Amino acid sequence: MNRSRGVRCSLVLAVTVVALVVAGCSGPAGQSSLGALAQSAQSDAVAPAPGQVPGSDTATVLDSMAVTSATSPPPPPPPPAAVISPTPADGTTGVDPLAPISVAVGGGTLSSVRVSNPGGEEVPGTLAPDGLSWTAAVELGYGTTYTVAADARNVAGAVSQSQTTFTTVVPGNLTAASSFPSDGMTVGIGQPISVFFDEPVADHAAAQQAITVTTAPAQAGGFRWISDREVRWRPASYWQPGTTVAVAVKTYGKNLGNGTYGQADMSFGFAVGRSMVAEIDDNTHTMVVTQDGQVINTIPVSMGRDQYPTYNGVHVVAEKYETKIMDSRTWGLTGAGSYRTEVAWATRISDSGEFVHAAPWSVDSQGYENVSHGCVNVSTDAAKWFYDTFIPGDLVIIGNTVGPPLEVWDGYGDFQMAFEQYVA
Repeated sequence: MNRSRGVRCSLVLAVTVVALVVAGCSGPAGQSSLGALAQSAQSDAVAPAPGQVPGSDTATVLDSMAVTSATSPPPPPPPPAAVISPTPADGTTGVDPLAPISVAVGGGTLSSVRVSNPGGEEVPGTLAPDGLSWTAAVELGYGTTYTVAADARNVAGAVSQSQTTFTTVVPGNLTAASSFPSDGMTVGIGQPISVFFDEPVADHAAAQQAITVTTAPAQAGGFRWISDREVRWRPASYWQPGTTVAVAVKTYGKNLGNGTYGQADMSFGFAVGRSMVAEIDDNTHTMVVTQDGQVINTIPVSMGRDQYPTYNGVHVVAEKYETKIMDSRTWGLTGAGSYRTEVAWATRISDSGEFVHAAPWSVDSQGYENVSHGCVNVSTDAAKWFYDTFIPGDLVIIGNTVGPPLEVWDGYGDFQMAFEQYVA
């Protein structure tokens, strides 16, 4: 059945072709039907496929695609070099030796940094964990030119190098500091802190800012300049017994005025002992000694006669001597009435020459009248006891003499002033 249908279809196709030939052997303009059919078939054969350029054949298009796919994109540009930035900048002069010295980098990481002086000594420093900065770890010297050499790598590993120099300030002068109390001392409740400079200090505020006083327990206090070479610090009231004190004098690298810089930093600490106070009343010619508020001794005294009176007010023990030459010329007395005498167990209580000392020649006057040139005369035994018992900073408070008040600069007369006036 299927085969008959196939034969029939073939016969129909053959009849159709013959009919076309018979019906019209020529087409328009004398063209035969067969010619037109052939031309139409040819046109169909060369019609461009979708995506094919007209007039080109398939081989040409494939060749074009092969060339395009074989061409690579242009490579990306190389990453920029790492940029090294030292501080201070190259050629800077007058650099503060305490100023931060550092090296930073952009677009990469630091691989090495070396800061050195002309002798080749290297300044220690710290490289940050991320490699982006380096910082010097110590202060620098005065008047020194330093070289900063640094290497860095960008993200591609390319190396950048930098070498710069800078010079620190050249001081016009240097001043060294010292102190009283000295480190490790134990003092009495009336001892101020004294910082001495071996050159005059013009900028008092700059020097004070360089000094830090730390007390335990905390106690308020403040500064007063005795001269351009000495500044003191005292608590608002007497020290609390048992106080510990730490003092830092950080003047290195600091301009203290007129181009004078601190030569070196200094630090010291001391302790405050028990409260020991001698109160002397000229009306009774008696010294009453209390320790932590309890009376422990009563001593007859003879003080300065009216012509050479002992000063009134708060005196502070400054220094002690087993023997001491008392020479009136040191405080201006010469000629008639002058003296030069060795005494035993002498304890200084002012810079103007007042001492508590042994005066066996005036024992009969002690407790009754004043016969000295301003010192506090006591017996030899009493002088030895006083010498052994009192320490620097202990108080000797004198009242009711005909003399003037002790000056704040005369020894350690700091507590002669109200605190508000002291710090004004």
